[in-house]
This record gives sequence, C-alpha cells and structure tokens, in this order.
Amino acid sequence: MFRLMALTVSHVAALVIGIGLGIYLLPILTAPDNPDASEIQKQAESAMFSGEFTRDLKGSDFLHWGEGTISLSPSMIVHEGALAPGPDYKLYLTKGFVENEEGFEAVKSEAVLVGDVKTFGGLILDIPAGVDIHAYDTVVVWCESFGEFITSAQYQ
Repeated sequence: MFRLMALTVSHVAALVIGIGLGIYLLPILTAPDNPDASEIQKQAESAMFSGEFTRDLKGSDFLHWGEGTISLSPSMIVHEGALAPGPDYKLYLTKGFVENEEGFEAVKSEAVLVGDVKTFGGLILDIPAGVDIHAYDTVVVWCESFGEFITSAQYQ
C-alpha cells in the first residue's frame, strides 16, 4: 500500500513539474528570432520618447521582469534589452505609471493594446493606426494568460 501511494505521489509530482516546465519553456522554444541589434538601434534613433525597464519594480520578481531601454516614435515602439520569457505577453500604453498587477488591472480598461510581444531579447512593434503616444505616458508588458505584470516604463 505504501509503495503504491509513493509511486502515485512521485508520478503526479513529475507530471506537475513537466507541465510547469512546458508552460515556461514553450514560449522560448517557439519564439521567433530576436530583431537584429542594428535594426533596433536604427529604429530607436528616430524615437521621440524613451524610458527604462528595470527589475526593481514592485510587481517584478525572478520570473517576471524586464530590463533595457524602450523607445517610442509615433509609428513604432522599440525595446533594446531583455524580458523574462513567458507566454502571451502583450504591450500596452497607459495613462499613469503602474508597477504591479493591481495597478495595471485598475487602468487596463483605459489602456491601449499595442501588440503581442513574441521575442524576449529586444522587439520592434508597429503602433496601430489611430494611437497617439502623446496621450499616454507608460509602456506596460503584461502576461494576458496568467494576469501577471512583467514590467513597465514611464516615457513622458
């Protein structure tokens, strides 16, 4: 009886660990190539605004973080740096700085979705038509699937 219980517990634990690793590693394994560093720098040069992602935000932890420079022009957002890998990341613009889940959830209905974040070593995203970056002041990276704050930067 003890042996059967020990085998059951060990197999369930292995299954849970395997599913957890799969959720964490799948976005890394399926991510497209990061944009070329020279292209990121070229696009960042035309930026009107910039901000910094840092790891020391209230909502960041060892699995949810970002670092580097985020640059905005009227048509493009460029990130030079790194993001913790994860599934279903979205980049939003908000009015007012937020640095954790509660802060973002309070303003999410007024935030504008810029696009999907599919690379973790820099990104270049086109800003959708009709979005005025002057009307917002903060960039937020959010994990939609798990409702997790990743990082943010105030740019104006």
